[in-house]
Amino acid sequence: MKWVKSSNLGYPRIGEQREWKKALESYWAGDLTQESLMKQLKTIRLNNLKKQADKGIDWIPVGDFTLYDSMLDTAAMFGLVPRRFGYDGGPVSVNTYFEMARGSQDRVACEMTKWFNTNYHYIVPEWEGLKPQLTENRPLREYREAKAELGIEGKPVLIGPYTFLKLSKGYEQKDFSQYLEILVPLYKQVLAELEREGVEWVQMDEPILVTSFPKEEMKIVVEVYQELRQAAPSLKLMLQTYFDSIEYYPETVELPVQGIGLDFAAGKKNFDLIKSHGFPDDKVLGAGIVDGRNIWHSRLSEKAEILEWLTSFGSGVFVQPSCSLIHVPVTVTAETELDPLLKKALSFADEKLDEVEILTQHLREGREKTVDRLKESNKRLDDLDQSDLRHQPQVREAVKDVKPQDTVRTPFELRWEKQQKRWNLPLFPTTTIGSLPQTKEVRRARLKRRKKEWSEERYNKFVQEKIVEWIRLQEEVGLDVLVHGEFERSDMVEYFGERLEGFAFTRNGWVQSYGSRCTRPPILYGDVRFVEPMTVRESSYAQSLTDKPVKGMLTGPSTILNWSFVRDDIPRRDVAFQVALALREEVQHLESAGIEMIQVDEPALREGLPLKKEAWSDFLAWSVEAFRLATSSVKDTTQIHTHMCYCEFSEIIDSIRDLDADVISIETSRSHGELIEVFEKHTYDHGIGLGVYDIHSPRIPQVEEMEKIINQAIGVLDPSLFWINPDCGLKTRRREEVIPALKNMVKAAVGVRDRYRLSNQP
Repeated sequence: MKWVKSSNLGYPRIGEQREWKKALESYWAGDLTQESLMKQLKTIRLNNLKKQADKGIDWIPVGDFTLYDSMLDTAAMFGLVPRRFGYDGGPVSVNTYFEMARGSQDRVACEMTKWFNTNYHYIVPEWEGLKPQLTENRPLREYREAKAELGIEGKPVLIGPYTFLKLSKGYEQKDFSQYLEILVPLYKQVLAELEREGVEWVQMDEPILVTSFPKEEMKIVVEVYQELRQAAPSLKLMLQTYFDSIEYYPETVELPVQGIGLDFAAGKKNFDLIKSHGFPDDKVLGAGIVDGRNIWHSRLSEKAEILEWLTSFGSGVFVQPSCSLIHVPVTVTAETELDPLLKKALSFADEKLDEVEILTQHLREGREKTVDRLKESNKRLDDLDQSDLRHQPQVREAVKDVKPQDTVRTPFELRWEKQQKRWNLPLFPTTTIGSLPQTKEVRRARLKRRKKEWSEERYNKFVQEKIVEWIRLQEEVGLDVLVHGEFERSDMVEYFGERLEGFAFTRNGWVQSYGSRCTRPPILYGDVRFVEPMTVRESSYAQSLTDKPVKGMLTGPSTILNWSFVRDDIPRRDVAFQVALALREEVQHLESAGIEMIQVDEPALREGLPLKKEAWSDFLAWSVEAFRLATSSVKDTTQIHTHMCYCEFSEIIDSIRDLDADVISIETSRSHGELIEVFEKHTYDHGIGLGVYDIHSPRIPQVEEMEKIINQAIGVLDPSLFWINPDCGLKTRRREEVIPALKNMVKAAVGVRDRYRLSNQP
């Protein structure tokens, strides 16, 4: 038997009670000094390391903890601070770091986008002609801290140079090699200093190697790692991949590193690649056998058999999760209200590390020492699979009965003409995406309801009061299409999951989405069934208060899937259709109640794309069909809206058009209008609103900058189809930020509208 070690790739930074989030937000609010912030974060960081050590993990990652985001950490470590932040070299200050992430009144934040196909957002590094420098060796600092404070011989974690540059912006693709040549010496310096410190292993994350990219770039990757090897010859590099199988396997496993980490949960093809090509005898195999992205307990007996086979390859094995555990909650132990059958089948970060240790023990000591624990893990899942919790025969039959005509509406041109007459909106109509500020008052009311300190009647009255307040405010601002504000919703997926059969919810199952923003993804464990109307009461009440149209607000099937922890015992397509059929019933109830503008948001459609382009067509086909299934039963005059977050719009423009939504709104302000360039090459012939200001930043945008984005947009889009809106929902912003920002947005719309009419008069 070859040697076996347990390893982890990354641990949730938020703390069991979201202590990390609370410390950051207290600092941003001015209630915490920088010194106190750093002290609190150090306590959380060391506690995270100690928990992993107490579980017996041999190789514990250090440097995966962050003030906001690891890509931003790397950019700051290399001095890649855009000029607009006034940076003049040296270590990047905490305030500048947070300005890059969040922006300020005077400075626009760096772009934020999804980390591969996860719901985690990273800050996009900007080059814009900057010359990077090593401002501090951050992995070395955290390695020293772990060793001095806890006696832990940690495994520093770095985002690899190829992945870092590929996910950056501000350079031409033709100059990619040139920029790598600038970047690699800094990595060499970091690694050389780690080697001198006596570090044994460094985890070099290169997840970009599982995506579809040109094969000629593998030659560049080989050259990069040859240079890194020469800079620190005695340092052991674990080239870590995750989220899928390696794109160019033979070339990757021959890179001059001491270990290769493979994902055997999402990257099923990695098994076939090893069978076909083998694995180098002189390298350690990082076996990502425990699923780091979903929350189901592993069938450990099956995992053990796979590991037994994998130990025949390489010089040794690291038993580890498939990816960093930041994508799952911290621990199941606090979940006292879940059905016991379901709870036993769950595994969060702490429990996944227990699974890693059991599997490591199995390889070291043999089946006789672990057989009972292996069998017990299988029983947990078998009991759930065989229970009534997972089976609704009528739901399965409804999915089978879906017909092509259930997903088709009248052609857009015909219904758009009817909608224009029905709504009589001005040119460049203004609206918001849906949610309005959820203040401490709103959150306290929700908590009192949950604790049963408030009755349902009192809580509903409170929600109605907020709706009245904000309908009036939206009218005063001058918006053309209003929203009810979603004050009754803590989360755009959780709200619907709580009202549909087939979902369960945790009390403390928080996962980081971006910055301090955490979500509690629902657990979609069973067949999904509509129970009763979910949004009609609030939408109808809001509409009764105004003569202006009020949009009904729903979350689409792909987003509900992508932002939930989804059962893995049936195909995701079938789950999506179950959700779509439930939403279809809600759409019909809204329309019957007189709500004839209905927004079905799909902000997560792009992020759900498989990382291999050859798998896109199948995913997009059933995702589009699910959306249309949810929205195609309405009248021609009923206007269907949708919303999407940051995405490479050009990559899926045909599928977005195939959604056949009457109006789509897209986040674009953080990319500085780059999305507008897409429409110079691609025609989009449905209604569209490109977000004209960034809601993730506290700054209030000026009229002139929004006018600039609008003018750019109508230069390439049909003005008669163009809408004006913020980037995303406004729930995280304060009232004193939202009102002036919306007023400026309306002024910008009116100004452009008037000038456009004047310039187009005969």
